[in-house]
Amino acid sequence: MWLYLAALVGLCYLLRWYRERQVVSNLRDKYVFITGCDSGFGNQLARQLDLRGLRVLAACLTEKGAKQLRDQTSDRLETVILDVTKTESIAAATQWVKERTGDRVVACGTPPQRGLMSSAMSAPGIRTNETLGHLQRSAQT
Repeated sequence: MWLYLAALVGLCYLLRWYRERQVVSNLRDKYVFITGCDSGFGNQLARQLDLRGLRVLAACLTEKGAKQLRDQTSDRLETVILDVTKTESIAAATQWVKERTGDRVVACGTPPQRGLMSSAMSAPGIRTNETLGHLQRSAQT
């Protein structure tokens, strides 16, 4: 009995080690679209990914939030105003992303929102390298 439990714990640690070692190649060629970047998790994730060299497309609700984010980041980060409660705003943001990326969007979400990354993915307990690993696997599907 104890042997099975020890094997299970060892397997869990091995799986965790493997997942943490996964690396996304060519980060500077990747785009990530993040909503909710005015403040909180979305803002922090956008700034961290910008520091790591990714091209970040950040959706903010207000122009003030977008300007503050642009002032704190590099030229790799671009912002768009997006109100997810308005269909016109979503359509405009979708077109904006397509113009900038073509078919190079690397992000994840639950279908039918594939191509969107929820800022909830940066919640405590999910490290950025795990999120990036999920992004790579989602882009391949």
